[in-house]
Amino acid sequence: MLALAVSCAAGGTGDGGGRLPAAPTGVTATAGSATSVHVMWNAVAEEEAVDGYEVYRGTTKVEEVPGSQHMVDVTRLRPSTVYAFTVRARDTEGRLGPPSREVRARTPAAAVADRSAPTAPSAPRGRAVGSRAAQVSWSASTDDRGVVSYDIHQGGAKIHSVPGGQTATVVTGLRPGTRYVFTVRARDAAGNVSPASPAVPLTTPGRDDGRATAPTGFRAAGRRSGGAYFLDLSWVPPRADGPVTEYELHLDGRPATSLVYGGNAPRDRATYSFYVGREAGVTHRVRLRARLPDGTWGGFSAERTVTTGAAGAETPGGGAPR
Repeated sequence: MLALAVSCAAGGTGDGGGRLPAAPTGVTATAGSATSVHVMWNAVAEEEAVDGYEVYRGTTKVEEVPGSQHMVDVTRLRPSTVYAFTVRARDTEGRLGPPSREVRARTPAAAVADRSAPTAPSAPRGRAVGSRAAQVSWSASTDDRGVVSYDIHQGGAKIHSVPGGQTATVVTGLRPGTRYVFTVRARDAAGNVSPASPAVPLTTPGRDDGRATAPTGFRAAGRRSGGAYFLDLSWVPPRADGPVTEYELHLDGRPATSLVYGGNAPRDRATYSFYVGREAGVTHRVRLRARLPDGTWGGFSAERTVTTGAAGAETPGGGAPR
C-alpha cells in the first residue's frame, strides 16, 4: 500500500496500467458541533473513473462514500480539539490516488445541558451566479452559547454547511433552468438546530431538458405469481453530486408510488417489483424519475409499455425521456 501511495504522488500508474485518480481539490473542514466536522471537496473529473472517496482523520480512515458524493459529516469527535483531514479518490479497480491537501478544523467546547436552539436566520437572500451556482446570504442567528455553523438546505436535503461566523455562501452543482428553494438553519455546539429561515426561491438561467439527470437503461417486464401480476423494473441511477435515495414511479401517466432507500442506495443497477392486479391483457405504461441530492426532481426515464400475461411484453413507449 505504501508503494502504491508513492507511485500515485509521482503520477505513475498502478498494476492495471491506467491513470490513477487525481487528488481531490477544494477540500474544506468546518466544525458542525462540539462533536462533528463537515468535510467537503470538489468532485474529481469524470474521466478519472472514480468509484468512491475515503476521508482520513490524520492517518485513520474515518469515512468512505460513493464517487457521486463529495461531502460528509465526521461525527463522534471530541470537543475543543483540532482535527486534520485529507481525502483520497478510489478508482473502479480499488486503487487509491494521492491524498488531498490537509485541512484543519477545531471543534468548540462542549455546551453542558444546553437545550436552547439558536434563533432562525433572518432576511435570507439569493441570486443565481451563472446557470450552475447560486449565492445565498442571511442575517446572523443568536444563541445563548453561540452559533457554530449554518446548514443550507434545498427542499429537505442538506447540501452545504459553513462556519458560524459566515453569513453568505455560494452553492454549486446546480442545474440550468431549474427552480430552487433554499432555507438556512443555525446549529450550536450542542447540536441544537434552529427553525428554518424564510424560503429563498430562485431559478437558474438556461435550459435543462432532463436527459442528464434521468435514470438510464430502464427495463420493465411483466410477471405472474400467485394468481397476480407484477411489474419487474430495473434501471441505472443517474450520476449526481451525491447519493440518489428516492424515486417516483409513474404508472399510466400518474404518480403511483415512491421508493426511498435507507443506508446504501444502489449505485449501479437498481431493481423494484410491484403489484398491478389480477387481470390478464391489461396494458400499462411505466416510467420513473429520481429526487436528486440538490432536492429537485431529475428527468424521467424512457417510458416502457407492458401487457400483463403477455410473453416478452416489454416494448418501448413514449419516445425519449421527458
